Amino acid sequence: MPLTPAPARPALVVFDLDGTLLDTHVDLVESLNHTIAALDLAPVSYDDLTHLVGQGARVMIERACRLRGHPLEGDALPLLVERFVAHYAGNMPGRTEPYPGLVAAMDRLRSEGYRLAVCTNKMESLALGLLDKLDLLRYFDAISGGDTFPVRKPDARHLTGTIERAGGDITRTVMIGDSINDIAVAKNAGVPSIAVPFGYSDVPVSSLDPDVIITHFDELTPQLIERLLQEYAEKVAV
Repeated sequence: MPLTPAPARPALVVFDLDGTLLDTHVDLVESLNHTIAALDLAPVSYDDLTHLVGQGARVMIERACRLRGHPLEGDALPLLVERFVAHYAGNMPGRTEPYPGLVAAMDRLRSEGYRLAVCTNKMESLALGLLDKLDLLRYFDAISGGDTFPVRKPDARHLTGTIERAGGDITRTVMIGDSINDIAVAKNAGVPSIAVPFGYSDVPVSSLDPDVIITHFDELTPQLIERLLQEYAEKVAV
């Protein structure tokens, strides 16, 4: 009698945080402006944010200062990072909220046995604190930040380390994000990607060549994940 193939192991779905899971723009802008006010710099706006976020607080502050014609020198940055972190952490969750349909989508996936994780360039402590304040920690098998490993997105090891922490299988993993670092880390790690267009990318997400684009989390279903994994496996096998 022929052996029946074992059922496919439930997939791991890895999310970026800012601009993907959560709309954090109001609180990021407020904390960033609080930080650069110490240098008497003019505030930044939401329109500036897409050029500033993506590499964590340190880089965001550096970019904002350069944007205002004040490149940082010497030991100024660590003090500014402390000022940002204190303000941001002290005001959590602020006006941050999950994007529409997110919680229902995660409930769908979890009910089918899927694992979920977060891979963000935000500091791990800030990511954990924010998700805790929003009562979302319970959904995730692993959360890694920009300081969790020696590397960060788009380095493949940030994503592969997150997969290992979550007990996932790289051949059964999908990365979801809103910007170039997310799509690039998926490509670098050899996993398929889903892009969302409502985040903080400074270019249209279609130009980043993700495998799939969804415009609302209502579209994030087990059926979509399985189809994407199958199509990706067929593509790389050619």
